[in-house]
Amino acid sequence: RFIVCPQLARTVQRCLQSGAGSGPQPVLVECAPGPGILTRTLLNAGVRVVALESNSAFLPNLQSLENSLDGQLKVIYGDFFRLDPLVTGTVKPPAVCSDELFETVGVRAVPWREGVPVKIFGILPQRKERSILWRLLFALYECSSIYRYGRVELNIFISEKEYKVLTAKPGDGRAYQALTVLWQVGCEIQLLHMEPWSSFVTNLKSRGLAVPKSRWLPNDHLCLVRLTPRQSLFTGGLKHTNSATFVFMVKQCLAKPRSRLNDRLNSWSLDRGGKLLRALEIPKNAETRSLYPEDYRRLFEALQNSSVFTEIWFHDEVLESIRNIH
Repeated sequence: RFIVCPQLARTVQRCLQSGAGSGPQPVLVECAPGPGILTRTLLNAGVRVVALESNSAFLPNLQSLENSLDGQLKVIYGDFFRLDPLVTGTVKPPAVCSDELFETVGVRAVPWREGVPVKIFGILPQRKERSILWRLLFALYECSSIYRYGRVELNIFISEKEYKVLTAKPGDGRAYQALTVLWQVGCEIQLLHMEPWSSFVTNLKSRGLAVPKSRWLPNDHLCLVRLTPRQSLFTGGLKHTNSATFVFMVKQCLAKPRSRLNDRLNSWSLDRGGKLLRALEIPKNAETRSLYPEDYRRLFEALQNSSVFTEIWFHDEVLESIRNIH
């Protein structure tokens, strides 16, 4: 667990308030607030905060702060990164269900094309960073978990190496991955702030910073990134009901980024991949890593309209892929 220092808290406050309109502001859910350094900064700025804390040692001080205010702060024992676990029966804290969480704080679902109902702020646990990004991605495309309530905005600190992956361009070697394409199709990605690892403290016994090593990409900072779901995500042929197939298609294409797209298509569409690529004005010899995210969306929508493609070919593989992520 990393804790935000006071100086950085003020920077984060300005970033979270940037772009805010004059109307009512969404509820801000702060994940793992710890001693409440950022919490107090946000409260002083007039922000309504829901503090979701999983460490019982921090709860008394946060609850004391809650009791001193008139409904501006709500403290809940829970772990955002254990949201909506795939279990049967009662969910045991600190795991928490999104519907119970949002009902408790008075958040109602809004249509996808309307405004942002909730803003999330947190620092992704470094050891689970990639798996959390994938889980959030599946929830986004399926409109499940927090995204049942609309275009929930994430404001999260992620490692610099993962930020480089999320914002990579075709041809960026190892950085351009399926995760890149899917987040860029699904969200507007905005870098709010970059902060050296040394600005954070930890409550671990060692008091040290476990900075992840990276051979291929820079990783000298934590990056505060805003991920806002696109209003236009579920227009055209991409729907939340067929999005799992789109996710699987992108993963399959970029599993071997140097392979030719035409070869992959021919394995799906009865040797008519070349015809489809010509219609989309994509070179026949294009490698899968050379397509832009919007090209993958166009390709998927063209396949949806193709008489030679059937999603049932993907069915078992898609389900297995989803099980592995969760």
